Amino acid sequence: MGRVKLAIFDLDGTLLDTIGDLAASCDAVMQMNGLPQHTTDEYRQMVGRGILRLVEAAIPEQMRLPEYVEKVRRDFVAYYLDHIDLHTHPYNGIPELINAMTERGVKIAVASNKFQAGTERLIRSFFPDVEFVAVLGQRVGVPLKPDPQIDLEIIEAAGVEPSETLHIGDSGVDMQTAHAAGVRAVGVTWGFRSREELAESGADVIVDHPEEILNLL
Repeated sequence: MGRVKLAIFDLDGTLLDTIGDLAASCDAVMQMNGLPQHTTDEYRQMVGRGILRLVEAAIPEQMRLPEYVEKVRRDFVAYYLDHIDLHTHPYNGIPELINAMTERGVKIAVASNKFQAGTERLIRSFFPDVEFVAVLGQRVGVPLKPDPQIDLEIIEAAGVEPSETLHIGDSGVDMQTAHAAGVRAVGVTWGFRSREELAESGADVIVDHPEEILNLL
């Protein structure tokens, strides 16, 4: 590994604790459509692969017809955008970590499976003064993580090498994305998924507190 010049962060469960708004919004849309609601812990296992997969997982299996799933997805996006930051907040130590990394000259980017408008909205709300190399979410025609395209796009924009890059996330999807892109996979335990999932998915390093990431630079 070369000196770290770029840190690519996952959003939900890594930079921001978003589960409260995701769960509340999904429950509201489930209720709107006469569908069963779920617990927050159940939603923790559903998120991470994009809104379509979240909605699909929340809908009873016998009702997962493509047209109906798409209708509920549209309902979710509309509701969530209006309620996106009622309970959401950065994890303790994250703002300090971002500031410390930028002071050391490390470029910062976001790679999320959340839809692009929601990703941009949250970054503007909670990190208005941070200069990100890229803030990328789910976009039409671009595969979701764990496909490495999003990381490779950010690496090219930053003008660095994969060997100079960290991908930091809370899920197995993020660890798989990192390896597919040829970058170092850093798993964080304060998010939505377990340490076991991170280890089984090939995390190169697992950290319990944001400040530990500074030791990797």
